[in-house]
Amino acid sequence: MAVNRRFIPDPPAAVFAVLRDGYSYQRWVVGTSQIRAVDAGWPSVGTRLHYRLGHGTASKADETRVVRSRPDVLLELEAAGRPFGTVHIEFWLDAVHGGSLVTLIEHPNRGLAKALHNPAFDLAIWLRNVETLRRLAAEVHRIVASSAE
Repeated sequence: MAVNRRFIPDPPAAVFAVLRDGYSYQRWVVGTSQIRAVDAGWPSVGTRLHYRLGHGTASKADETRVVRSRPDVLLELEAAGRPFGTVHIEFWLDAVHGGSLVTLIEHPNRGLAKALHNPAFDLAIWLRNVETLRRLAAEVHRIVASSAE
């Protein structure tokens, strides 16, 4: 299991506003090259985000499904990465003095990814999610700054 945390100097509502914008994921989720479609009602339970991973001939279409959603608190997802299986992802948002503490938890859930799960796999996910949270913070800042203009 990979657990990452990052302080973002904006309230949980601002962070969740970015999580609510399914089309923004291509700007901040490492590895996502294109959002192909977002189900109406995203991020309600059961809705899906349809995306493309990778680039060019090495790209693959897949989807992520919302498992649980509590606005401004939690977004829990199951992301497919066929043929490797699925991963479970949780974004927890805690209000702290001066902003939000975002906790991102990710672990293999089903299929080959779960069968081959090991500490090196967790480290690779952890490193990827350091960058994902850095990009998420930048996206939140961009949205907050543009709405203040």
